[in-house]
Amino acid sequence: MSVNEYNFVTVLKIEAPLQAVWDVICNVEDLPDWWKAVVSTKVLDLGDMNGINHLSEQTWKGVLPYKLSMTSKITEVDNLKSIKLVATGDVEGRGKWTFTEEEGIVTVQYNWDAKTKQKGINFLAFFLKPLLAWNHDEMMRWGAKGLANKLNARLIQY
Repeated sequence: MSVNEYNFVTVLKIEAPLQAVWDVICNVEDLPDWWKAVVSTKVLDLGDMNGINHLSEQTWKGVLPYKLSMTSKITEVDNLKSIKLVATGDVEGRGKWTFTEEEGIVTVQYNWDAKTKQKGINFLAFFLKPLLAWNHDEMMRWGAKGLANKLNARLIQY
């Protein structure tokens, strides 16, 4: 794996209805309202009735003093089970959201295989890779907490 490649797995457990969790995560337009790391979103194409080919731009900012912008395209949707996407821009990669529910507890897993494209970040990545990974984890933690607050639900695990 090159120095600018990352493989992240984020898992959270939340006490909430699966449909509610799914709906909030799928509503890209509202991400900045509850996910602190999402600076802005813009929907470019709604895609088909299942959300396939949904195209959106997002700008993200974590703890570190830089922003990343990307365009995400939904490539597969298995309703209430999984969403696959590809991203281009400052970050290129493939992501997969997976949703499962057991006894009122929803487990959300996000697998993100990404490559940073910004020259400044890539130049420093050799030295800062652990810090950049920590920054990603913090952004995902903000998302888990924001999701729980949005749903008025209990975050069981992050």
